Amino acid sequence: MHSSIPAAKTLQCSENFLFCQWRIPCKHHSHSKLVYLSQSSFLRNKRSPKWDKFTFIQKDRIQCQALKTENTPFSVGKKFQLDDVIEAQQFDRDTLSAIFEVARDMEKIEKNSSGSRILRGYLMATLFYEPSTRTRLSFESAMKRLGGEVLTTEDAQEFSSAAKGETLEDTIRTVEGYTDIIVMRHFESGAAQRAATTADIPIINAGDGPGQHPTQAFLDVYTIEREIGKLDGIRVGLVGDLANGRTVRSLAYLLAKYKDVKVYFVSPDVVKMKDDIKDYLTSKGVEWEESSDLMEVASRCDVVYQTRIQRERFGENIDLYEEARGKYIVSPAVLEVMQKHAVIMHPLPRLDEITVDVDRDPRAAYFRQAKNGLYIRMALLKLLLIGW
Repeated sequence: MHSSIPAAKTLQCSENFLFCQWRIPCKHHSHSKLVYLSQSSFLRNKRSPKWDKFTFIQKDRIQCQALKTENTPFSVGKKFQLDDVIEAQQFDRDTLSAIFEVARDMEKIEKNSSGSRILRGYLMATLFYEPSTRTRLSFESAMKRLGGEVLTTEDAQEFSSAAKGETLEDTIRTVEGYTDIIVMRHFESGAAQRAATTADIPIINAGDGPGQHPTQAFLDVYTIEREIGKLDGIRVGLVGDLANGRTVRSLAYLLAKYKDVKVYFVSPDVVKMKDDIKDYLTSKGVEWEESSDLMEVASRCDVVYQTRIQRERFGENIDLYEEARGKYIVSPAVLEVMQKHAVIMHPLPRLDEITVDVDRDPRAAYFRQAKNGLYIRMALLKLLLIGW
């Protein structure tokens, strides 16, 4: 970007001096431009929340200075291993465990604490081409709870320049000039990867059509561990729209990271799990079984993961949608056969696939599951923007 930038190097200083501030000549203005380095990574021109002064110098000089930071339980340290969050396959078991540790720390952050200001000065754009309530709001809440700011559009397909025919790549190139990180939901599978290939800032896939929804899978696995107490040796029933459900696809990829896991697929014939997921589980040594008997599967499982039949994925085939809808419903009758320790999960929103009288049962974990999404997304934002 600037040929005069010195090679990135570590600033040797005490633990309370975490940043090195370089000033370089700016060819467009009479003052100098700021470039920030942490002790271990180059933070591409992103303004840190920790600076307490801002002075101009002569444009032909370069100056380095360490600025003292406030005491905080979170530090800008080792760079996160990944630049983007696109699919579940990017993550191994150890990385997931480490992310979950950060998420547990996020649960402890209180308003106006030092931890609640670690992303001050950072800006996140939520670019959603499909409707969303939980995912968009949880990301925006996560950013604000860590002191950052948000730019948002809920229906970019209709109310952005996409309606004028602008390509996704041009939109991403434009939006990255306004923000530090983009959270994107799109109606096309593979759109998140296209965005990540285009952008020089982190991209988080918040769902790409029938493709994947990795952050939902993270919070799902996090919830299972919190509710059941383990991830090895569990039995999980995936129920509902398995052909179009990006959440169950991503979850299946993550479950394959753990030992002695068995997955049951319960779905109407028109929305059965696709062969690529079955083949992937087989390749990883994960036992799976298809069943048409929800009651039998529910009696065996630690987790019954229900999903809605997605009307928007059927297009004009309304008859097929009606055929699939309502075939498998979690009701008090299902609760009766479930084990006492087992839980019911759902990525939400639900229609009629879980009856409301199930909500009162302590094994109904779906609203706790949704709350866990806040902590997982706080953790991911922190890791992508400032590191471990």
